[in-house]
Amino acid sequence: MADLQEMVAFLDQELRTKTIPDYPGAVNGLQLANDGQIHRIVAAVDASLPVIEEAAEGPPALLIVHHGMFWQGVQPLTGPFYRKIKAAMQRGLAVYSSHLPLDFHPEWGNNIQLARAVGLSGITPFLERKGLHLGLAGDWEGSREGLVASLEECLATRIHLCPAGPGRIHRLGIVTGGAGSEIAAAAAEGIDTFITGEGPHWSYTLAEELGVNLIYAGHYATETFGVKAVAAVLSSRFKLDWSFVDHPTGL
Repeated sequence: MADLQEMVAFLDQELRTKTIPDYPGAVNGLQLANDGQIHRIVAAVDASLPVIEEAAEGPPALLIVHHGMFWQGVQPLTGPFYRKIKAAMQRGLAVYSSHLPLDFHPEWGNNIQLARAVGLSGITPFLERKGLHLGLAGDWEGSREGLVASLEECLATRIHLCPAGPGRIHRLGIVTGGAGSEIAAAAAEGIDTFITGEGPHWSYTLAEELGVNLIYAGHYATETFGVKAVAAVLSSRFKLDWSFVDHPTGL
């Protein structure tokens, strides 16, 4: 058993939760408390109703998510939102959300975890916006087909490829999640292959015009890494078991 506030203080400090700006709906940090005692840790990408109902089964837990409960902004406590909060509170499920702070973390983050999974070398920060770097870039020597195969293996999902760049890859950029709209900025930084989760329709045709390989590896799939990494760290530090609720969207 561990103390919730001690766990939250550790996460807030390590993730720089209070200092990294984010979208208004992210509401990073502890989104829902319980009575203060945590018996286990659960990780998931989204704090959706099915995820919360599954995570709440068992002793009081801390649920770590990437997309929290308030992306739609302020809303009445009715319908599915009411059922979500009720399910969590009845079973003592606390919820901690970390969006951009988790994407950017140098050890636990979605970007660095995916970069390591595909064997990126010479890793450097990539795509600066308002003093923050959205992703990572580095060297990757191999074929386009080999990279796609490697991604499909480590993500356990089908990859959608715009094969507009070179067949032999040299400079690779990664921004997990929904960053396809950054394709022009990626090309301007000398990237010949850009991996992200998803993008708008026009990002495909623009990649063709720019001559850059654009790999849509799945918004959900590319953002499973961070929450798992955080759960593993918490498990080791606080001596609690952890599990992952896999609820893919297919996007």
